Amino acid sequence: MIEQTWRWYGPKDRITLNEIKQTGATGIVTALHHIPNGELWTVKEIQKRKSEIEAAGLHWSVVESVPVHEDIKKQTGNWKTYIENYKSTIKNLGETGIHTVCYNFMPVLDWSRTNLKLQFKDGSLALGYEQKAFAAFDIYVLKRPNAEKDYSTKTVLEAKTYFEKMSSNDIEQLTNTVIKGLPGAEESYTLEQFQEVIEDYKEISPEKLRKHLFDFLSAIIPVAEEYGVRMAIHPDDPPWSLLGLPRVVSTIEDAKSIVQHIDSIVNGITFCTGSWGAGYFNDVSKMAKELAYRINFAHLRNVKRDRDFNFNEDYLLEGDVDIYEVLQVIIEEEENRKENGRSDCSIPIRPDHGNQMLGDIGQENNPGYSLYGRMKGLAEIRGLELGIRKSIMEND
Repeated sequence: MIEQTWRWYGPKDRITLNEIKQTGATGIVTALHHIPNGELWTVKEIQKRKSEIEAAGLHWSVVESVPVHEDIKKQTGNWKTYIENYKSTIKNLGETGIHTVCYNFMPVLDWSRTNLKLQFKDGSLALGYEQKAFAAFDIYVLKRPNAEKDYSTKTVLEAKTYFEKMSSNDIEQLTNTVIKGLPGAEESYTLEQFQEVIEDYKEISPEKLRKHLFDFLSAIIPVAEEYGVRMAIHPDDPPWSLLGLPRVVSTIEDAKSIVQHIDSIVNGITFCTGSWGAGYFNDVSKMAKELAYRINFAHLRNVKRDRDFNFNEDYLLEGDVDIYEVLQVIIEEEENRKENGRSDCSIPIRPDHGNQMLGDIGQENNPGYSLYGRMKGLAEIRGLELGIRKSIMEND
């Protein structure tokens, strides 16, 4: 059976380890969120969190994430020191028995939405992204120079109309949604700070950011190999440029260039169906097949999308991504690895995001990370896996 995991935000998370255990998950996906970006994770701090998880009858399956400091992405300031800290953190994680690390290389923003409480068809609340709303923020709130050039004429006109109808509360809410930080991001900004960090990237093209990513990989992958740690880069979410910032993990071509840069099983990806699935140009099922040999971790969720760069999160077995095909690929890849005697035959999977529903509505939830919506997703993954495995056995 696949390793079923659950993202937990540590002792401050409203959802407890005991509750997680009741969902059926056995592995925990978490991080040391209290340690500032760029600083070393000591064995003592890692072991403290690991012991807490194990005391609840669970195990720490995946680190999500060890954040990559912005200086590394820009190769400015103390970036070399931060890379050395990153290498030492990988070593400490491997020596402590934690062997999968998810990370991302998205500049400034981790993942972006424009609505964290989108009214869903059944009365639950979902996450959504509306291009005209994001453009309204970019052009009229952030007032980024020449921002309108990054959008279609249609979107610019829609953004103007959208902004003109916004109240001061609407503007504040949208601003907070975009820049205050979401789960996964370890930093949040004021509007003024945000304008400054965006400006820091004005001389960094996608080609330059890709080179910086490859330099980072060249430094850390040998350490990951030595200590048996599987690295898993997370796709851009959404998979296109925002605010003029470069992004280099948005397409199948991007992903292939990364895993081919260093030919090592520890240089892998986090296969996130929702992130890649938000782009109408991505065939997620095809991507799963072509990248299966380097999938080290997977996030399963679904989206409804259009060709105008709008999307909303949907239930796992609905939406525009064929989750059945993706999970079948992952299961078959696990079996192939077992047959070939690979040590990395287990691919951890977690339900990624879930609608706020039932008793979660009205409570404080990390956006996307309420209890019941993810429990629904995990149950669907478990059932889907059972059906796929039985089908495979019958066809052998």
